[in-house]
Amino acid sequence: MPLALLALAIGAFGIGTTEFVIMGLLPEVAADFGVTVPTAGLLVTGYALGVVAGAPVMTVLGTKVSRKRMLMLLMGLFIAGNLLSAAAPVFGVMLTGRIVASLAHGAFFGIGSVVAAGLVAPEKRAGAIALMFTGLTVANVVGVPLGTFIGQNAGWRTTFVVVAGLGVLGLLGVARLVPDMPKPEGVRLRHELAAFKNAQVLLAMAMTVLGFGGVFAAVTYVAPMMTEVAGFAGSSVTWLLVLFGLGMVAGNLIGGRFADRALMPMLYVSLGGLTLVLALFTVTAHHKVAAALTLVLIGALGFATVPPLQKRVLDHAHGAPTLASAVNIGAFNLGNALAAWLGGLVIAAGLGYTAPNWVGALLAGSALLLAFLSAALQRRDETRGARAAQEPRPAAPEPVHL
Repeated sequence: MPLALLALAIGAFGIGTTEFVIMGLLPEVAADFGVTVPTAGLLVTGYALGVVAGAPVMTVLGTKVSRKRMLMLLMGLFIAGNLLSAAAPVFGVMLTGRIVASLAHGAFFGIGSVVAAGLVAPEKRAGAIALMFTGLTVANVVGVPLGTFIGQNAGWRTTFVVVAGLGVLGLLGVARLVPDMPKPEGVRLRHELAAFKNAQVLLAMAMTVLGFGGVFAAVTYVAPMMTEVAGFAGSSVTWLLVLFGLGMVAGNLIGGRFADRALMPMLYVSLGGLTLVLALFTVTAHHKVAAALTLVLIGALGFATVPPLQKRVLDHAHGAPTLASAVNIGAFNLGNALAAWLGGLVIAAGLGYTAPNWVGALLAGSALLLAFLSAALQRRDETRGARAAQEPRPAAPEPVHL
């Protein structure tokens, strides 16, 4: 595998760290700015909405310059946003920094996937893309817990300075290791937008929003839930996030393994299991061992939905998958934003730190219902297509001779 993939993986590692590390630092950030934990949760919502908006916009802008240059510009934006967050004098400025950093997220993974695939032979493309995304999954096992530990001991601002440093490494790696690649030719926005007329593409994106939103409803407020409800010490949040990250890695591998074999059954199992586990989390959150095990299951079942949902979007976005793929990455983050906001509402309403788990269960259950609807529509369309193929065509009229 080319060393350029390492540069892409480092960038993915930094992006994954900054996205998720805020969840372990919400109490510290809230206390520093003098805001409530639900208000601090807007840092999760704001980042997620920035990804939703930035994914399609930055992807379209990326067609105007070379891919290498666009990747460098995206990493520069990422660095600037994290430095702004680290230096923020008030909460509003930090929220702005989070949004600036988020604009790089979706486009980096979308364009980076294309670059990774172009660096290797056709039979190795899937492995190359997977290697780049390894940076994101490893971030949840190493980067997020380490960033949480640093933030709790040296101040949360230090965490964002370190993350900006990771961005610098990613930028230098792209500049030195990624070869110059010409800007894509013949890309027409009209063709890319046509994919969104497909009902199956829209249903897959809706499942992405609701399914992964279920995960974030619980995990956004995991720090206060584990300390105030389960009774863990604040320092324990670090290794609890390691457990969640390990579940994510395992679920991602399992989902990828079975997405090609039995895509819809994989979605039924993962979304159904996620709904059940999130509902049970309202009970298991009161017991340390049970809470820790539940976190692992939430990470595994949540990320087991990612490969099949991403593949379903690509399968149905015929001939124009680039924008649809980037928008689906935004859909994950739209779910994050929706869930973080709803979770903050139920906490602010006085329902307790376990109430977001019920929100998550309802979101995941709704995604499961959409999965059944999507499969039913596909069976209907296939049946209609088969009947149309069997119907005899009218014979051509006999020629009239004068």
